[in-house]
Amino acid sequence: MKLTLSDASAIVDAALRAGSSLGKALSVAVVDAGGFLLVVTRADGARPLTPNIAISKAYSAAVMERPTKMLKPWAESNPGFFASLSAHAAQPIVATEGGVTVKRDDEILGGLGISGGTGDEDQQICDEVLGALGYQLEFPAWAGVRK
Repeated sequence: MKLTLSDASAIVDAALRAGSSLGKALSVAVVDAGGFLLVVTRADGARPLTPNIAISKAYSAAVMERPTKMLKPWAESNPGFFASLSAHAAQPIVATEGGVTVKRDDEILGGLGISGGTGDEDQQICDEVLGALGYQLEFPAWAGVRK
């Protein structure tokens, strides 16, 4: 199974609508399972840095195969090693709210990153949009094991 451009566009459109309903001008990015950018959109009024942040969140969620908020304990327990991950990656690896792995039938398809709201708002929109579109939102605790 593969995340198509049509799938990515549907995710972005739904996220932008959700952000608009909260009164938030967002940037939304979707990458494939390898972290390669499929779509990034910056809504009118979204701050200039938000597209880059959204891309980093999406990339991190895809290549680390976990939502970015799940990476927080690792980043906090071993900050030096965690920070060095970005030196090996095409994008910075981030451990914050607003990046969710796109997964269906236990297969990692890509990542969604949202920036422009608070961390909690970005996360809420990711979860609501992916859930409404039928993607899985359950991930095992970080153990380095693919699932």
